Amino acid sequence: MLEFFEKPGVVIVLLVVLIVFGAKRLPDSARSLGRSMRIFKSEVKGLKQDDEATPAAAPPLPVATADPVPGAAPVPDPTPVAAHNGHQRV
Repeated sequence: MLEFFEKPGVVIVLLVVLIVFGAKRLPDSARSLGRSMRIFKSEVKGLKQDDEATPAAAPPLPVATADPVPGAAPVPDPTPVAAHNGHQRV
């Protein structure tokens, strides 16, 4: 597998890329690829800095329970009212 990346293999790959994309588009493509790699590198660096800035042992957040409070009024059922065609009965 690595034998392909020796000098003749690289030259063949470069020639195929040159033929497929053309000499006019290669500089634009390389510039675009370099810009994308720079942005990706800066984002990865930012993520690493965020991880280092985050404390290792953050206290857990309290979890809300679904138990009703004693003596509280019951909550109405959120089921939708039957649909009607816009006319009300009198």
